[in-house]
Amino acid sequence: MERVMLTGMGIISPLGNEVETFWDRLCRGESGISRIDTFDTSRFKTKIAGVVREFDADARFGRKEARRMDRFCQFALAAADQALEDSGLSLGEIDRERLGVYVGSGIGGIQTLLEQDGILRDRGPERVSPTLVPMMISNMAAAMISIKYGALGPTLSPVTACSIGNTAIGEAFRLIRAGGADAIIAGGAEAAVTEISLASFGNATALSGRNDEPARASRPFDAGRDGFVMAEGAGIVVLESLSHAQRRNARIYAEVIGYGASSDAYHIVATHPEGIGAYQAMRSALREAAVNPEEVDVISAHATSTELGDKSETMAIKKLFGEYAYRIPVTANKSMTGHMLGAAGGVEAIALAKSLEQGIIPPTINLEQPDPDCDLDYVPNEARQARLKIGISNSFGFGGHNAVIVLKAFAE
Repeated sequence: MERVMLTGMGIISPLGNEVETFWDRLCRGESGISRIDTFDTSRFKTKIAGVVREFDADARFGRKEARRMDRFCQFALAAADQALEDSGLSLGEIDRERLGVYVGSGIGGIQTLLEQDGILRDRGPERVSPTLVPMMISNMAAAMISIKYGALGPTLSPVTACSIGNTAIGEAFRLIRAGGADAIIAGGAEAAVTEISLASFGNATALSGRNDEPARASRPFDAGRDGFVMAEGAGIVVLESLSHAQRRNARIYAEVIGYGASSDAYHIVATHPEGIGAYQAMRSALREAAVNPEEVDVISAHATSTELGDKSETMAIKKLFGEYAYRIPVTANKSMTGHMLGAAGGVEAIALAKSLEQGIIPPTINLEQPDPDCDLDYVPNEARQARLKIGISNSFGFGGHNAVIVLKAFAE
């Protein structure tokens, strides 16, 4: 079987629109949460989100091309551009029939749907755009990346809610390992900070109401947490077989060594209260990686800042790792980025790869009064230097979808 390497990374996020800016701000414990100013929030319970700033789609793609893509697709393509450039892949020198694209989105082009629904109601069916459907559907990010780069290999758009990024990376890992592709562009994108999404999540009492303290609103594992904070962006990586990467002398950030997936089989939105599905996905990922629990040096938690979710993930970690759970640093990127939904897994995989490469664990910010039921080492408020070899990244989604990947610092 082939070994699978991570050789390129690209990010669009509330903490910055390229990897180094994102990583620097993450390590410094900065929050990317702010008041929403893209629409009127006066009647909404929640008025804050992790909004992507300084993203000029017209400048990146040209006005005509930008108007043909929903915002989630713009994010995905911009992050893929970065990842491919970072990887150094020369498209003219590779077999593009063996270059795949595994990129998904949980909600897809919801802003385009809302805009066109308004046109239908106000101006009639004759004025609805014929490009509505292709702009709206979730697979279009993968399609646009494939079209732009002539990637003729397998293309997949997983829709596993907030675990999409890890599902995409994990399934791509397995295909490359089995010899089905040389390289795959993988990850997720989301642009769902819209009126209807904010209203729905807010009415479900799922969102934080700390409108006057945006930077302090996302607080995983803290006793005062009161819900997650919506966010948007994209996280895209390039995965390659080791042999393919070595032939072109590629830079390698980390090795993907395991993937586990499971279903809670419990509820459409609530996580299993005992974290059974999360436990099974982590256990499966470590088994595939042939890694003992005591060999794990860091955990990138899903940790959305919801009361039940953070508690059940803590329970799952304890169930799998036993007493060793208290010795593993657990970090929660969403304390700074907010919950980027379908983009979260890809972004957090990049953060974990940077951690392994640089020996730095980003903090969990806003952890001021630990929940007694959440009593692990969550790297509170300040980044930590550590010798890191193996890390796992957790992603869990609505419907009970769980996906976990295992990364390892690269060694020949």
